[in-house]
Amino acid sequence: MAAAGSPDVFLVAVSGQIESGQFPGFDDLYCKFCFVYGQDWVPTAGLEEGISQITSKSDAANSTLVWNFPIDITFKSTNPSGWPQIVVSVYGPDFFGNDVVRGYGAVHVPIMPGRHMRTIPMFVPESTSRLQKFTSWFTGRRPEFTDPRVVAQGEGREVTRVRSQGFVTISFNVVTKDMKKLGYEVTPSDMQNHSLVSVTEGIHNY
Repeated sequence: MAAAGSPDVFLVAVSGQIESGQFPGFDDLYCKFCFVYGQDWVPTAGLEEGISQITSKSDAANSTLVWNFPIDITFKSTNPSGWPQIVVSVYGPDFFGNDVVRGYGAVHVPIMPGRHMRTIPMFVPESTSRLQKFTSWFTGRRPEFTDPRVVAQGEGREVTRVRSQGFVTISFNVVTKDMKKLGYEVTPSDMQNHSLVSVTEGIHNY
């Protein structure tokens, strides 16, 4: 229990952008994002989800799709367990002109304050039988998750057959407030601190 006058929550402010993606063989793609977090976390400002513009490969970097799509959100929490993850889904047209998923991926918001770059390996669900593969090709409907948030949760995902496909690069600017006052150390000089180990374990157990 926090002492009188001391904070009972900490804040994590996250800004940055979904910078670019690499999806060989595909073009004219857009991305969606959403944040997934534990039950003790509450967004206090910014957007939990969004959808980017469609972008095409540039002549200068013919394998890179540049979105530079901003993210900006602030959370408050009493517990580092369930540390926020960002889930990214990328879509684009298939041979029939239908929008289909070209990749799912997720990554935790960095624990350390400061600027960070993360490259996320993306994947797509696979049909589990030849008949399903043929039906998907014939109808233009590919396997997709009903809710992309399942990508961050893991439960039940081990039974899903997936194939690696592409990468997305995200830049993060992270600012924390009052974590140290609540007993959590998240600065690089405290990497061996027991509190930081606890924070890390709480994050990766979610």
